Amino acid sequence: MNSVDYAHFTFLAHKLGDVLSDFTQKDVEILSTERVYDGFFHVDVATLRHRLFNGGWSATLRREIMDRGHAVVVLPYDPDTDKIVMLEQFRVGAMATGATPWLRELVAGMIETGEEIEAVAHRELEEESGLQAKSLHYALNYLSSPGGMTERIYIYLARVDSSKASDFGGVSSENEDIKVEALPRKIVMEMLEQGKIDNAATVIGLQWLGLHVNRFRQEWGFEGVE
Repeated sequence: MNSVDYAHFTFLAHKLGDVLSDFTQKDVEILSTERVYDGFFHVDVATLRHRLFNGGWSATLRREIMDRGHAVVVLPYDPDTDKIVMLEQFRVGAMATGATPWLRELVAGMIETGEEIEAVAHRELEEESGLQAKSLHYALNYLSSPGGMTERIYIYLARVDSSKASDFGGVSSENEDIKVEALPRKIVMEMLEQGKIDNAATVIGLQWLGLHVNRFRQEWGFEGVE
């Protein structure tokens, strides 16, 4: 029986900012933990109780927690051409829902324990798109599904030369098969508006770019865009 390493769940927590609740980890009593699956993902069952908003404690709860690690997402943007470098690849989770299993996505990769996030961002950008960032800018981070997963996603904006993108990307030893395409930003945003882009990290990254694109273009010496 393995107990959950809850300290691991706060990995890289220095970027989280101010606490948004009066409650903290101290307001949760963990009675027991048990590792029930130990594969590519790790699943633990925690028996716990927590403080209630109106006072007192909750009933004893049994909750499953999936730990798949944390990930970085890179949005490759070329201000010279106003293009975004997009990827397309197969996703088994999408297949299981009955949706199209080939998704339009941004560059992404898992962060191994002890790795620097920006180093992972640079590596994944080159492996998946063939590009090197002229500059890399932190955007935001978020919990992908906090009801039962520990994963936190870190999103970065990369300034790139889209003309140097590969046609195909990925690491063959990891069975990655990625199509790479530089698309006009307006076209990508239309795809987002039409629901043709429907995976969370890409949706959130593109929405963030929509809010901040003119600020970065001006900082880089370009005119604003609509």
